[in-house]
Amino acid sequence: MIKKLLPVAAVVGLALLLPNLAFAQEAAKAAGGGVGWGHLSAALVLAIGAAAGATAQGRTAVAACDGMARNPGAAGQIRGIAFLGLVLIESLVIYTLVIAFIINGK
Repeated sequence: MIKKLLPVAAVVGLALLLPNLAFAQEAAKAAGGGVGWGHLSAALVLAIGAAAGATAQGRTAVAACDGMARNPGAAGQIRGIAFLGLVLIESLVIYTLVIAFIINGK
């Protein structure tokens, strides 16, 4: 019975706590103080986006090299598809940069 009530109690506690935090943040901004979380969130967005993009690019390169080694006759097609994949992955990282600029500009 207690295991079933614990998640409910957590949700009710958060529902009661979060509006108070929101009002406290508005009061701090009105007073001229407060923490600028935009810079930190922009840095985290860029870090996560760059790390995920680098991981995806590495996996794409490994898969393309493996495919070319297994079937040298299809190397041209594999290379073209791999470059297209790399371009799309890099565009996602650039979108992340744009989002970081938007977050930082607020």
